Amino acid sequence: MDRPLLELETERLFLQVPPVGAARRILEYCERNREHLSRWEPFRPEEYFTISFWRQQLLAAREEFLSGQSVRSFLVERDPKARDGGRSGPVIGVANLTQIVRGVLQAGSLGYSLDEASEGKGLMTEALEALIGYAFDELELHRIMANYIPANDRSAAVLERLGFEREGFARRYLYIDGAWRDHVLTARLRDEDDERDSSGN
Repeated sequence: MDRPLLELETERLFLQVPPVGAARRILEYCERNREHLSRWEPFRPEEYFTISFWRQQLLAAREEFLSGQSVRSFLVERDPKARDGGRSGPVIGVANLTQIVRGVLQAGSLGYSLDEASEGKGLMTEALEALIGYAFDELELHRIMANYIPANDRSAAVLERLGFEREGFARRYLYIDGAWRDHVLTARLRDEDDERDSSGN
């Protein structure tokens, strides 16, 4: 369990479903961005900021990945000068595909966050392009959904660049930062030509 279960590479990043040994690096990311992310994420109890919590989370994430329920990946910047190319460097973000449903739906939900110091560089767009590609090409999902708080302009811009379309508006959808927050509901569908090819039609 000392290697990622999955590693996607982009020009500047590794997206990893990491081993349990990555818990400390993930905890450092959470601690570093505690205030920065509090506006957009649910309340985090003190337990969230412990090594033991993240070890358990990573064990659960591996089980979910192996059973096809989720792809919970963490972003690490590539570094050609590092011995391992930067694979074991600091975690700078999260890109998750969760609530994967098969059957007649074939869908999953996208969630993500980025280190405050890494914003404005196009890194999240780059990361999500890779994860979405994996979801459509490897997992053969039909639909990916992503929701955001209306005031989150950065999130809205990323999803627009990635081709997500607004499908609705959910009032008081999630309890975030001390209140029930409205959310914009968006989705992106797999290309119809790709779906026909995979179905053999």
